[in-house]
Amino acid sequence: MTVTAERAGGRGRGARFTKSVHRQGSSRHTRDSYALFLLPGALAFLAVIVVPFLMNTGVSFTDWRGVGTPEWSGLANYRELMNDAEFWASFRHSLFMVVAMAAVPTALGLVLAAALFDYVGKHFGSRWAAVLRACFYLPQVLPIAVAGIVWSWILAPDNGSLNELLKAVGLGSWQQDWLGDPDIALYSVMGVMVWVQLGFPLVVFMAGLQRVDPQLHEAAELDGAGWWRRFRHITLAQIRPEIYVVLTWCTIAALKVFGAVYVLTKGGPGGATNVPSYFSFTTFFEKTQVGYGAAVSTVLTVIILAVSLIGLKLQTRAEDAEEGVRA
Repeated sequence: MTVTAERAGGRGRGARFTKSVHRQGSSRHTRDSYALFLLPGALAFLAVIVVPFLMNTGVSFTDWRGVGTPEWSGLANYRELMNDAEFWASFRHSLFMVVAMAAVPTALGLVLAAALFDYVGKHFGSRWAAVLRACFYLPQVLPIAVAGIVWSWILAPDNGSLNELLKAVGLGSWQQDWLGDPDIALYSVMGVMVWVQLGFPLVVFMAGLQRVDPQLHEAAELDGAGWWRRFRHITLAQIRPEIYVVLTWCTIAALKVFGAVYVLTKGGPGGATNVPSYFSFTTFFEKTQVGYGAAVSTVLTVIILAVSLIGLKLQTRAEDAEEGVRA
């Protein structure tokens, strides 16, 4: 009987071992299948992103006019870049763009999303909330070239819609050359970019609000908490991962903004709206200082990568904290 039991136990262990090997083989086959689907995207990423970036980085160590043979110059372009007042001015303007395209749209998007979700959706129905959300998101759908041309008409000094409106309501003294005055051109572009960027945070935050447990708001309301306290202590805490996503995405968009500056002001007047991406573009194609322009774009890429990694780290930490609270 003992021998029989040992044989039965051996067969049981053998069966379990066979099942374990089968599961491992199935898991490995699944991973291999996933790898096949990821392969085209990985090849495209390698060809479109990695290889051009490495080539651009290599060119940044040369003195090259775009024709002929590049001459190796080492870190000369980067040393010149550190002492280039025009580059640092463009980088300061880029920080203004971060305010216009990340900080302000995130704050306004939070308030508008909460208003649409808590007030419009509850009192007028979800259909009206969806219509208003689509209206706010419309500038994201428009090509930036089209939006820039329309805004250049609106902000034109002569017969521009904004100046004509100010004149019609008796505020003619407020008329300005909105895109031609060095003192206000950057702020005019910032205003346009707030309009362009606002829809993205709004849509993301409204999606995030749908996963907030309504019982938390009901309990807080029964305890006498007003809308602002519920928004501050419940809503913001629950959608913190979405906030980090929006801030990261919009900051990256602000650092690499190009189309709006090109269409509205071309970096002028007098460099008042120049940003690193446009500075790199003009250095490449107008001044034909290809090596120096490559150095500018390489530095900008490294900054964007650093911002991306920081944003991903903050988002992961927020998600882990939320999972810990739920557990």
